[in-house]
Amino acid sequence: MAEIVVKDTNFDAEVLGSDIPVLVDFWAAWCGPCRMFAPVISAIAEKYEGRLKVCKIDVDEAMSTAEKYMISSIPAVKFFKGGEVVNESLGFVPQANLEKIIEEII
Repeated sequence: MAEIVVKDTNFDAEVLGSDIPVLVDFWAAWCGPCRMFAPVISAIAEKYEGRLKVCKIDVDEAMSTAEKYMISSIPAVKFFKGGEVVNESLGFVPQANLEKIIEEII
């Protein structure tokens, strides 16, 4: 399962309404570290398919959601469970660090 692209219009349904934990990658096309981080996010989506939903949200296309979650630097990752943020990470993070967080919430 590939990452799901979310926008302001489907964020609530895809993320807050999910019955499994969700990793949300806040990013932008112009962000170099975000592009470097993309393969890590893809690997996570593949490894945890069925146990974790992985969503990508372009902060330039979903400013309302980015503002709601106080995204001021990217890449930023927020982990949601039961519609609530349960953990977060800022900047480029090694895959092993993300997996440690994921293992605690799934």
